[in-house]
Amino acid sequence: MTQAAVKANSRAITRQRFAAAALSAVAVLGLAGCRQDMHNQPKFYPQRGTSLYADGRSVRPQVENTVARGQNDATSYFMTGFQDGKEGDGMPIPVTLDVMERGQERYNVYCTACHSRVGNGGGIVVQRGYRPAGNFHTDRLRAAPLGHFYNVIANGYGAMPEYATMLGVEDRWAIVAYVRALQLSQNATVADAGGSPVRKLGDVAESVGLPRNFAAEWVLPATAVYGTPDNQDHGIPGQDQTVINKINSGAQGQSAQHTSGTAQGSVNNPGSPILPNPGSSMSPATLNGPR
Repeated sequence: MTQAAVKANSRAITRQRFAAAALSAVAVLGLAGCRQDMHNQPKFYPQRGTSLYADGRSVRPQVENTVARGQNDATSYFMTGFQDGKEGDGMPIPVTLDVMERGQERYNVYCTACHSRVGNGGGIVVQRGYRPAGNFHTDRLRAAPLGHFYNVIANGYGAMPEYATMLGVEDRWAIVAYVRALQLSQNATVADAGGSPVRKLGDVAESVGLPRNFAAEWVLPATAVYGTPDNQDHGIPGQDQTVINKINSGAQGQSAQHTSGTAQGSVNNPGSPILPNPGSSMSPATLNGPR
């Protein structure tokens, strides 16, 4: 190959390389032009219209009853159960059948372990040694305002922990409504039931082979211990001393009875109610709840 041919070939190679580099640069620029950054993506802008929705608005309406964070009235009766610094006595939401059913469902989940299905304080946890739960059928709790039950659910009381982290505000009020229904059921008349027959819990229990006092108040068995240095119940902080004395005297009375009496009835004879020993926690002599 002559020298002239070599130079010509070299110039051709140089042109080819230049063309390839130019094409690469154009390709890179083209790809850069197709880049879609997040700040430049298709989206709706607040307060601007759009043809996508029939109402022409880009922002969708808020869900009904939505409350922005920090905009609810944390001091209202609905949120606290208090009015003018005292526990109020009223329902801040309409008491419908749905509310009552929700209250029953939530009560059965969260409350029956201690208070029992009938609200007499004889739940399975209490029967296994936990501090006695409140009996909703006592005069004190029948007279308690509705805000008291809400306050106890939300903030706890004595050995009962708070349930605010597990139960929303409306669910707490639903339980309150159901608790009041449990209380009213013990003294309901035919008129209260809208003409439907009314039966006592004792009659219902006997009809299915249970003791008549099945739904009565549950009290501590004679073998129970309090776990305190002197094995005495020193009450809930702030509890009236007369209540503590009543609890202690009841426990001593059971201890005296525990040495006598035998179980009546038979598991194999459903027609005969099964009654425990007179000194036990379910003895008719120590029960004063709903009959």
